[in-house]
Amino acid sequence: MSHKTIKTISDPKLKLEVLTKEEVQKIHEATLHIIQTTGIRFPSKRALEIWEAHGADVNYEKKIIRAKPQLIEDALKTCPPKYVLAARDPQQDLPLDGNHVCLGTDGCGVEVIDIETKEKRTSVLQDVRDIARVADATNEVAFHWVPVSAQDTPTEARGLHEIKAVWENSTKHVQTESIYNVHEAKAAVEMAEILAGGKDNLRERPVISMMQCTAPPLGHDGGSLDAALIAAEAGIPTGFMTMSACLTTGPATLAGTLTVGNAEVIAATALLQLAYPGAPVFYAAAQTSSDPRTGAYTGGGPEDFLFGAATNVLSDFYNIPLSMGSFATGAKEPNWQAGLEGSLSTFMASVVMSDMLLGCGFLHGSRIWSYAEMMMDCEIFSIIHKMMQGIVVDEETLALDAIAAVGPGGHYLAQKHTRNHMRELFMPQFLDRRPYTQWEEKGDDARDWALNKARKILKEHQPDPLDEKISKEFERIIKLVEKK
Repeated sequence: MSHKTIKTISDPKLKLEVLTKEEVQKIHEATLHIIQTTGIRFPSKRALEIWEAHGADVNYEKKIIRAKPQLIEDALKTCPPKYVLAARDPQQDLPLDGNHVCLGTDGCGVEVIDIETKEKRTSVLQDVRDIARVADATNEVAFHWVPVSAQDTPTEARGLHEIKAVWENSTKHVQTESIYNVHEAKAAVEMAEILAGGKDNLRERPVISMMQCTAPPLGHDGGSLDAALIAAEAGIPTGFMTMSACLTTGPATLAGTLTVGNAEVIAATALLQLAYPGAPVFYAAAQTSSDPRTGAYTGGGPEDFLFGAATNVLSDFYNIPLSMGSFATGAKEPNWQAGLEGSLSTFMASVVMSDMLLGCGFLHGSRIWSYAEMMMDCEIFSIIHKMMQGIVVDEETLALDAIAAVGPGGHYLAQKHTRNHMRELFMPQFLDRRPYTQWEEKGDDARDWALNKARKILKEHQPDPLDEKISKEFERIIKLVEKK
């Protein structure tokens, strides 16, 4: 049976201010200025027609729109500030209300470190199934991004094979970032309607959400726009993720790159609201810095950590949920770099209460999936989860009776107060607290323990099965798309 407990961060005591109200307002005004004067590229006939119908200036030849600030701001006011991401198991529904931080796997990786051979190889559909099963049994993982690309399936229906595989191997919510054309979007909506029990039920309990990447700087992909409009029409939560990077697809400065990415996301969000006012939407971001020496994507560093915190402040300003890139280190293997970048990026995003965190399980900038990394990332999230609770100070936690009973020079091990509270202390699975001599003698480490845990889950965990009739319906829909 599936684990029913999901660990999310809620009601934190720790706080952080990365941008002042005045600075947020400046970024917002700069964003509106860019949309009105420079413009945003929307290479979709349907999107351009929607913009034109609402009074925007549309250049059909260059596929660029320019819109006045009032049009954008009025559209954004219709965004719902909170809603629920539904799961196949209702006990695992996730409230996106600004008061919870939910961890998800990362997505669209193209390689996997094989769980048995430890060799790097191309990802296939079975990997999607296996990762979903491990995530289903892992309490820290609250929802799925489709983790890796099923490269042994037909390209035209690959995204559908992937969400089917996740639904068949987990009862948690699925957020896909690999549905980016009209045919797949329509089929994905039909599959979600079957799973939810009809169109109206899907609107009430969206068992899938869709994320689309922008095309920075200041642009979008046509197929992604059309797919997003189809999802929004069906009431499926939809978001646009900017991955603008300092020096290459964004200015060298953090504020400039924040503004470029914000313009991409906000313009696309406004489009969905113009088309379908009140459609559930979310802000998505994974901004980074390019390495000044090579121009390469970094996937870690202080810029990423600041972007993680700042983007949540912007999404709060627009009063919509956030799906935020976290973890997804630039490290090539589970090592100190992975731990450093995963910890700092996740802490910064969590302390500002980002709704959805992505990146668990990936190395080399979201290219390579690692089961060991996934398990250790979850431990990092558990540590941050504990830290975010802060220190509770009340009559019980001050422990004056226990202190008086022990007195000077005693110990607290035999006290009832200790027995009542000892399980509240953090107990790591992978942090090495062994005596030095035992560590020296054994020769293993956290990576070995993490990998063994994932292997054990794959061997023993059986998710709640998906109704066989529904699986067959999914298969029928996918085959129709492949024929088209």
